[in-house]
Amino acid sequence: MRGMIDGMTIGERIAFYRRRRGLTQSILSGLVGRTEDWLRKVERDVLPLDRLSVLRRLAFALDINLGDLISEPVLMDWSEEPGRRTLPALRVALMDHRQFLSQPCTDEPVRLASLARDIAEQWSDYQNSRYTRLTQRLPLLITDAQAACQQYGAGSDDGLRAHELAASAHHLATALLTKLGEAELAAIAAAKGLTAANTSGSPLMIGSLYRSVAHALLSIGDFKQSAALTRAAADYLQSDLGTASPEYLSVYGMLHLVGAVASSRMEDRTDTNTFLAEADHTATRLGQDANYLWTAFGPTNVAIHRVAAAMELGDIQVAVDLGSRLDTDALPTERRVRHAIETARAYVRWNKIDDALALLLSAEQYAPEQVRYHRLSRILVHEVIRLPRPTPHAVQLAYRMGVHGTDPQQP
Repeated sequence: MRGMIDGMTIGERIAFYRRRRGLTQSILSGLVGRTEDWLRKVERDVLPLDRLSVLRRLAFALDINLGDLISEPVLMDWSEEPGRRTLPALRVALMDHRQFLSQPCTDEPVRLASLARDIAEQWSDYQNSRYTRLTQRLPLLITDAQAACQQYGAGSDDGLRAHELAASAHHLATALLTKLGEAELAAIAAAKGLTAANTSGSPLMIGSLYRSVAHALLSIGDFKQSAALTRAAADYLQSDLGTASPEYLSVYGMLHLVGAVASSRMEDRTDTNTFLAEADHTATRLGQDANYLWTAFGPTNVAIHRVAAAMELGDIQVAVDLGSRLDTDALPTERRVRHAIETARAYVRWNKIDDALALLLSAEQYAPEQVRYHRLSRILVHEVIRLPRPTPHAVQLAYRMGVHGTDPQQP
């Protein structure tokens, strides 16, 4: 089924699945509380559709996964390092069953200090948007982390440390996979990471992996459960907040930011504002933009999430005004580019196509892989090139990104 719709727009996919379900436009529009004219424009791509709250209702009415409407297979480039395995190898590593075997592992023990260094290096790759290299290196990291848990068990300090490191490795895998639109695989990584975190007994890792699971739930469209999970995890951390370290504050604050995104996608303004207010209070207490436990948490990241929440709530002018004024230069590349993509999305909705394209082209200069592979940037560029008389810059960007249907010979 997926191969049949790879080149379709979101509107064309909605029409395809509607017909497969035997629904008329009148019936489907009624199921999602919209008019038949609205759905007709959506299916013809006259009315752009990228708000996940609306897409989630359509997917629910059609009884399909959210990814069936918005996902497109990503062909990761091969890096210059030896080997030519990318996402398929990562899938194999995450599905490895050896950690469930009862017999002792006979492999050479994994050195925990070396594993910790590898995890730190690959988190750095992620935050610097080096997705191709990270995708190639992650399978071995996941395999080593799982082997360490098996080798050291859970009854010693080394065993607890091994599970803490495994949780971090799986959190990293979840973060990358959600960016690439691999929602189901991200959910597997997050679940395995949470299991490792719980075994480690570390409140910081448990809180971090609950956030990871919440992100995975966002990617599959389960916004309600994502919001509930972040609230429960924040409550779990609440008791030690009085004497919290910067790391603790960062994890706690990030949980509220995920909750804000989930609530905004449910179009719940009250909960969105509550989550954002608590995150803002926590960022003020932290006192600066920081990157404890690879969170990039601080006042600027809270503002970035305000822009994203405004877009989900349909407050386009708010998103444009705030997004265009926000200085993100002190943040990791991944955060800066993610904000640029969100602001470009706001510009497209405001019909400022040239401004949106300028932002994407600028972001491409310092993070080409994130612009190329991120689900939202691909949706935006696909939409822009389908406008009447797209500019040569737009067509060339789409071709570099491998967006379906672009012709390198097109002027």
